[in-house]
Amino acid sequence: MVALSPSKKSCQYWQTISFASTLYLQPVLDCILADIPERFLGDLRLGLQEALVNAAKHGNNLDPAKIVLVQFTQAQREGWWVITDQGGGFIPPNFCSLALGQASPSTREECGRGLYILYHIFDDVYWNGVGNELRLYKSLSR
Repeated sequence: MVALSPSKKSCQYWQTISFASTLYLQPVLDCILADIPERFLGDLRLGLQEALVNAAKHGNNLDPAKIVLVQFTQAQREGWWVITDQGGGFIPPNFCSLALGQASPSTREECGRGLYILYHIFDDVYWNGVGNELRLYKSLSR
């Protein structure tokens, strides 16, 4: 089941969607990318799919009793997504944020495909202290 609710934070309109841990993400991705300019859709869909899979699979262990919560907004050529799972969290490796040309093949392997993709699609990737909430930012003006 998917639940959607609008809210207002910091003069921007945020929407919230929550869903039971599943890998069937097409309707969720369609919803959270509905207002994104076409030229950014491919990359953002890939990046957000990776983030949602990580939350449902690794965070919540695909437990249908646990939910993934996504808060999102688009304002003045910026996109923000906050993805929270109900898992125990993890400590993300800091070397995943290396630029593509600086990272060695072994660094890319150690980082993991999903995290590596996140750090290269989004302009800002931030994890909370527990590691069960991910904040993603993308400039939509370039």
